[in-house]
Amino acid sequence: MLVIVAPGQGAQTPGFLTPWLEDPVFESRLNWLSTVAGLDLAHYGTAADADTIRDTKIAQPLLVASGLVSSLSLYPHPADAFSRLGAVTGHSVGEITAAVGARVITAEQAMVLVRERGQAMADAAAVTATGMTAILGGDRDEVLAALTQCGLTAANDNGPGQIVAAGTLEQLEELAAHAPKGARLRPLPVAGAFHSEHMAPAVNHVTELARSVSVHDPRTRFISNSDGTVIHDGREVLSRIVGQIARPVRWDLCLESMVDIGITGFLEMPPAGTLTGIAKRYFRDRGLTVETFSLNGPEQLDDARAFCMKHGEASAIDASPTWRMVVSPAKGIFHRAEGTDEADLLTAGVRIGDVASLRDRIAVTAAHGGLIVEWLVEDGDPVAPGQPLLRLHPEAVPA
Repeated sequence: MLVIVAPGQGAQTPGFLTPWLEDPVFESRLNWLSTVAGLDLAHYGTAADADTIRDTKIAQPLLVASGLVSSLSLYPHPADAFSRLGAVTGHSVGEITAAVGARVITAEQAMVLVRERGQAMADAAAVTATGMTAILGGDRDEVLAALTQCGLTAANDNGPGQIVAAGTLEQLEELAAHAPKGARLRPLPVAGAFHSEHMAPAVNHVTELARSVSVHDPRTRFISNSDGTVIHDGREVLSRIVGQIARPVRWDLCLESMVDIGITGFLEMPPAGTLTGIAKRYFRDRGLTVETFSLNGPEQLDDARAFCMKHGEASAIDASPTWRMVVSPAKGIFHRAEGTDEADLLTAGVRIGDVASLRDRIAVTAAHGGLIVEWLVEDGDPVAPGQPLLRLHPEAVPA
C-alpha cells in the first residue's frame, strides 16, 4: 500500500529547486505556476536566502508548486497514479498539494488558493508578534498541561515525542522558562502562530474565495489533517483545508490511518525529509515494517518510480463519472442506519450509518445522494479507512 505525502511550511531550504530546474520541462511548468501565483518561484527556489523563503506568502506557494511539478515528473501521466496510489495527504499547506493529487482541485486553483492563504496568514501574523516552538520528548500529558498553563495551542501533534506549540512570543518565552521535564524546545523558522486562533482572520478571507472553487470527489483516499479520517466529498475536503488554517494539525492521527489501511510504502514529495523522519520513528516504535522514500532530486526519480511500483496497488475508490462511492471515514465497525434496507433512492446528505471506531462514532452520509446500485458491506462488518461502503448512481436524483 503506497501513501504519498506533501510537506508543510518549514521544509523549504535555500536552493532546493536548483537541480530540478536543469530540466526544461520542469522549468516551463514551474514558470506557468509562477504566472498563476504572481511570484518568481524559480528565483525563490534557487537564489533566495533562508530569511526570504521563510516569508509565509512566499514559502507556501513555493512548497505547493514544487510538489505539483515534481509529481508530474514522478507520474508524467497523472491518471496512471490511481492504479498505484493507496492514499494521499499533506502536512498543513501540503494538504493543498495532496488535494490536486487526488483530483479534488486543479493545479491552477491550488496556486490561487495557496497564494491567498499565504498572504492572509502573513497579514494575520503581522497583527501580533507570534511564533511556534517544537517540543521534543517529555511526557505527553505534562507537555499538554504546560501548554495550557502558558495559554498556548498544540498546533501540530506530530506523533509520540513531538508537539508544536503556537502562541504569542511572551507565551513561548514563558514555556521556555518552565520547560516540561525531559523535553527539548526548538523555536521554528516560521512567521506566526499557525493553526491557532491567531489565524482566524485568514480563515474568513480564504473561506470567501473557496466558495467559488469547483471541486471533484477524490479519486483516491484523502486523509485529513483535522482528525485523520478519510474524506471522499470534494467540498468537504476543501472546507477542511480552509478551516484548518486556524485548527491544529493532527499528523499523529494521519499516521494512524495509514497503518489502518495497511501502508507498506511512504513517499514524501520534495522538499522531503521532515515527514519521513517523523514517520520512521512512528512506525519503528510500533514494530511496523514500512519502507520510506524522501524524494529530493531528479536523480532519484528512477528509484522513486520503482518504489511506487513495488508498493502500489489500485485505488479502492476510483470511480467512473456515472456513479459515486460512499466510503468509510475511519477504521471500525459499520452500522447501517435504520430504514436503509428498504431504500432504493437516497437524498443528498442523508445518513446511511455510522462507523464505531476506538476513538468515537462517526456518522457516514451520502453527500450527493442517488439510486442505490450496490451495498458493498453488511451491517456489523469491520471496515478500513476509505473502504467503499455503497455505490450510487447520481443521475437518478430528481432535479
